[in-house]
Amino acid sequence: MWFPILKWIHVLAAIIAVGGNAMYGLWIRRATRDPKVLPFVLQNIAWIDRRVANPCYAVLLVTGLSMALTVPIPLTTSWLMTAIVLYLIAALLGIFVYAPVARRQRRVLEVEGFESPTYSAIARRSASLGMIVTIVVLLIVFLMVVKPSLWG
Repeated sequence: MWFPILKWIHVLAAIIAVGGNAMYGLWIRRATRDPKVLPFVLQNIAWIDRRVANPCYAVLLVTGLSMALTVPIPLTTSWLMTAIVLYLIAALLGIFVYAPVARRQRRVLEVEGFESPTYSAIARRSASLGMIVTIVVLLIVFLMVVKPSLWG
């Protein structure tokens, strides 16, 4: 009985976390057309990340490991182990690389403005890092859905 509930919570958390993250680039791109709304958009993206997406990623880890232990699926199964490693990579990149760059992007925008060369450089870096983390997360989703035999 618990497995379907865990799976539902897991899928719901994935939809919210990944869906929310996927929208960040679109919101920023739209806001750059009207730079006076850009600080509002960046602040709200940070809020959504802290209060919604990141807690959902934590729920994904807990429910995913719980399901693996319930079924049971060995954590050493190739697609699952790869997904766990990618999850750790995405988390570390998000916490220690992307988040500081995004904070700096908001500060530079506030102090120097949208036209600043410093802001342009940090915005490009933030967008690139965001894309890398998104690709890693999409690889995890692929592994979770397809469950390919990676090494035979």
